[in-house]
Amino acid sequence: MFIQLIGVGKLKEKYLVMGIQEYAKRLGPYIKFQMIEVADEKAPDTLSEAEVRQVKEREGERILAHVKSEAHLIVLAINGKLWSSEELAEELDKLGTYGTSHVVFVIGGSHGLSDEVLRRAQQKLSFGRMTLPHQLMRLVLVEQIYRAVKINRGEPYHK
Repeated sequence: MFIQLIGVGKLKEKYLVMGIQEYAKRLGPYIKFQMIEVADEKAPDTLSEAEVRQVKEREGERILAHVKSEAHLIVLAINGKLWSSEELAEELDKLGTYGTSHVVFVIGGSHGLSDEVLRRAQQKLSFGRMTLPHQLMRLVLVEQIYRAVKINRGEPYHK
């Protein structure tokens, strides 16, 4: 299985980079994993609705440039479906067995995802209604992917 995580913006905090590298290393024996960072759109703090839409569209174009046509796209969205760790494991297992072995997760920028990215997505996943820093979500998601792999292999870790 090949899993990609596409995130908007450069990961800056060293502890997050190190955490993601650790889980990526742990995933190595089981799956091919790749994290892609696409540039965030530089914009002032206050934007009109039209300017926000333009920012999301530009970031969306950068995201979709990395998504192959055969990939199964799962976007993180606050209005997405809530999955337990076991449900994520089951979904990845199902995709690998019956769907596609190429799964792409997307974490948008601070303004969210473009309509085009949302339309391209086969699934929307939510980690809850709380707002978390997008950079922290990368680490949380990679850990959950690792947990899902361990669950699917019946190996200890997820208790």
